[in-house]
Amino acid sequence: MTEAVSKSAAASASRPSVLSLNINSKSALYAAFMPLLRNGGIFIPTTRAYNLGDEVFMLLSLMDDPAKLPIAGTVVWITPAGAQNSKAQGIGVHFKSDESGIEARRKIESLLGGVMQSTRPTHTM
Repeated sequence: MTEAVSKSAAASASRPSVLSLNINSKSALYAAFMPLLRNGGIFIPTTRAYNLGDEVFMLLSLMDDPAKLPIAGTVVWITPAGAQNSKAQGIGVHFKSDESGIEARRKIESLLGGVMQSTRPTHTM
């Protein structure tokens, strides 16, 4: 019985976690987007524990677009609970360099336009 439990735990550990994120405003998108990452990325507020390098799959809803963007990525940033400057707890996910990651970055940059040059603080920087 112990062997079956450990195999089951190992199987679920290798499966990417699925997250859903709805961003309804340009200011929220600006605060969450991580343009300095090669493929782009996004900050996802969560209290769930993750490790750097964990694979995640997300369904991202942007503004008024009814379509959810399915994006695979890797955890590259962790903001723990109680972080200084009252930063939101969560993870930064680097988009994969596949078609869905490229499309997500393109769509986000298109929505943000000139706001990307802002010096306002974000969830990660």
